[in-house]
Amino acid sequence: MQSTPDAALASESGSALAAQQAKPGVLLDYVSASRLPTPWAVFQIHVFVERSNQKEHVLLTLGDVADGHPVLARVHSECLTGDALFSLRCDCGPQLQLALERIATAGRGALLYLRQEGRGIGLVNKIRAYKLQDQGADTVEANEKLGFPADMRRYDICKDMLEHVGIQKLRLMTNNPRKVKTLQDIGIDVVERVPHQIEGNPFNEAYLNTKRLRLGHWLETDE
Repeated sequence: MQSTPDAALASESGSALAAQQAKPGVLLDYVSASRLPTPWAVFQIHVFVERSNQKEHVLLTLGDVADGHPVLARVHSECLTGDALFSLRCDCGPQLQLALERIATAGRGALLYLRQEGRGIGLVNKIRAYKLQDQGADTVEANEKLGFPADMRRYDICKDMLEHVGIQKLRLMTNNPRKVKTLQDIGIDVVERVPHQIEGNPFNEAYLNTKRLRLGHWLETDE
């Protein structure tokens, strides 16, 4: 019997998972990849599953990222309200779109999309934090009132994703000093920090100021 494309894909994915699971210290299992047409470029989308919690993480690549030269990259944590619902309370959605546009303009790059909503506290708690912010708390205070640290995100999973596609060095689009340090601490070579600031609006002015004043982000604001 001749195998179908779906059966072949399942076989390919199963083989990739088995090979990945044989490696000690691996945090993610690679599943599959395909073309992803977007308004900016046709990317390759690579899907991974985190072993400890079965979260699905995504890596988008464009061009030859395995040639040893530094790759323009963005490590972006999921924000349903900003990325998909166009919320003006944060700068996440515009940052995501700008990163894809900059990678497309460069003709080469990578975007890691990590499933750690609300700085790692999850969507439900993020909306609870929003309610506290509506009552006057800033983003750090809201998280702490709910019993969480200001930022619970982790970046160790990035290493498996980058190694899978052969990326060795990053030109990282970020304003977050913790992100740069954490990636460097786990052995990822960040050779350049590329500023990635979005113009604010009346709804996220306090949010951006909290990022700058309480979390140490490299941001220029009116305040």
